[in-house]
Amino acid sequence: MLPTLRGRLIVSCQAYPGEPLRHPDTMARIAQSAVIGGAAAIRSQGLDDIRAIARAVSVPQIGLWKVDAEGVFITPTLDHAIAVAEAGAQVVALDGTRRERPDGRTLQQTIRELKQRVDVLVMADAGGVDDALAAEDAGADIVGTTLAGYTGDRPRTDGPDLELVRTLAARLSAPLFAEGRIHTPADARAALDAGAYSVVVGTAITHPASITSWYVDALAEARRARADAQPQD
Repeated sequence: MLPTLRGRLIVSCQAYPGEPLRHPDTMARIAQSAVIGGAAAIRSQGLDDIRAIARAVSVPQIGLWKVDAEGVFITPTLDHAIAVAEAGAQVVALDGTRRERPDGRTLQQTIRELKQRVDVLVMADAGGVDDALAAEDAGADIVGTTLAGYTGDRPRTDGPDLELVRTLAARLSAPLFAEGRIHTPADARAALDAGAYSVVVGTAITHPASITSWYVDALAEARRARADAQPQD
């Protein structure tokens, strides 16, 4: 399955709690639209969304389960990972950092036990170089830059962390998926040129509230610039 994703776009279809789009049927329709546009795979969050998307599209699905929003919250335990796989994901994305996990297992133990229970690939969402190398050693099939800028290992760049992508592409044997703050087609191209195996884009495609705010902010900045340029009495 992995070779079908090489050099391709993966679209992340997620909505935050309380948002109008946060409904499995809605996420499934967005996933269908992404596939029509050429997405090679879908990344999704939550068991109901994973099930709905698995029914709606035939491309591979990277599933995860966010629990809370601090610390290790992306598919944080072995039980969560098994549930994601059983919901229909071909790849389970989980926290790939070296932080302590809620169930006390190491990342290596989690991956080993998960693969003993279900036939699934594992994507480790890393926060930096040491996380990524440790995740590969722990048995991750895919390493992602998802958490770069969110764990304290790396500064939060405005766009994708291309320096991290270049470094990891040169040091990892496992496929590297660039993810995080990829806002334009040019960003996606730059990530691929930096050595990424695949590129994951979410907000810039599937989150209209954020996209709208980018335009609103740009226009507000233009109004401020015009006001500043006005002659003062």
